[in-house]
Amino acid sequence: MVKPSRSYRVFQGVNGVILTLVVIVTLYPFANIIARSFSSERQIRAGEVTLWPEGFNLTTYRIVFQDSMFWRNYGNTVLYTVVATAVAMVLTTCYAYVLSKKHLKGRGVLVGVAVFTMFFTGGLIPNYVLVTSLGLKNSVWAIALPNAISVFNLLVMKAFFESLPTELEEAAQIDGLSTYGILLRIVLPLSKAVVATMVLFYSVSFWNSWFSAFLYMDKSELMPVTVYLRNLISGATTGGNAGAADAQLSQVGANIQAVTIVLTSLPILCVYPFVQRYFVSGVMLGAVKG
Repeated sequence: MVKPSRSYRVFQGVNGVILTLVVIVTLYPFANIIARSFSSERQIRAGEVTLWPEGFNLTTYRIVFQDSMFWRNYGNTVLYTVVATAVAMVLTTCYAYVLSKKHLKGRGVLVGVAVFTMFFTGGLIPNYVLVTSLGLKNSVWAIALPNAISVFNLLVMKAFFESLPTELEEAAQIDGLSTYGILLRIVLPLSKAVVATMVLFYSVSFWNSWFSAFLYMDKSELMPVTVYLRNLISGATTGGNAGAADAQLSQVGANIQAVTIVLTSLPILCVYPFVQRYFVSGVMLGAVKG
């Protein structure tokens, strides 16, 4: 076994120090937010909270968890995220797979239509009129359909599909598979990495989205948890009430933002480790034998 050179050992040491600093800089804000969510208002305003809660306080968590509307809105968020992500993945995958075929007539027009929407939109009022006229208000489709395709995600999937060897699809055609069969049984199993990445991107986007629901939902029981927590922050800031958040919020207004960040980030943080392993997996390693 060859012994590493001195310069290589120095490089490893410097690289380790830099990566450690990056980890610390990245994790510190999360640790501080968690500590603030369990701290009292006085210590937060005094700037005494760093990495450990000061003046341990669960009042805000208790107010939120005891509110039935919070759990109903949380369930709405899960429903909206699952449905919207499923719709987005189906449409994005099909569109990207079509655009990846260079022999397709009109391919340039379809790409141009998609790219055009990255720079130009119909505007807020026309979109609102369209959604309303289609009868989508107060339904999950008002959130899922207008934001179903992200052009950035579409182009990423298109580039990935184009990188797949054409020999695989040609062999599948010879074996009698249809276009849909090739997509479902050949292309998608080899695309777990990009599919998992797109699922994560769409899920985070829909989970954190609040403006569409704020715009198209008229009833509080249909709102996602992001709108509920936004109203909670607004109520704590103004000293008023927000949903079931009563006058106690005036005593915990300093840590309400930290609590909302923790509650909205926790599900995504729990899901991410199960998806992350696909980011770096070599899905094409050994797929084609020379």
